[in-house]
Amino acid sequence: MQSKRLLLAEDDPMLASLLKYRLERGGYTVDLAADGREVKSYLEKQLPDVIVSDIMMPYFSGIELVDFLRSELKSTVPVIIISNAGNETNILNAFSLGADDFISKPVSPAELMIRVDKLTRKQTI
Repeated sequence: MQSKRLLLAEDDPMLASLLKYRLERGGYTVDLAADGREVKSYLEKQLPDVIVSDIMMPYFSGIELVDFLRSELKSTVPVIIISNAGNETNILNAFSLGADDFISKPVSPAELMIRVDKLTRKQTI
């Protein structure tokens, strides 16, 4: 069975490295994007099985990412948004635009793994 491809959009190199390691151990192929420009460029070439994105990134926020994915690319790829919990307005905006899930920082790699697995399982049903 081919591993699922995941796009991890996170501008904090330490967090990105930690989450990438955990997701790869969980069987995912992980592509990293450090900012919104990299995310947009990646999505214009290919679509992953799931996207995990920080809400606050340079050039193109997680909210803009969800909007771009749903409105312009007409994609249903599941998106998990990562954000500081105090950012309720942004979180609600992300959900209204089509985000599938939300995890607050600090992110538990184990919790992220469970949520990613849940969303990718839903796709194969």
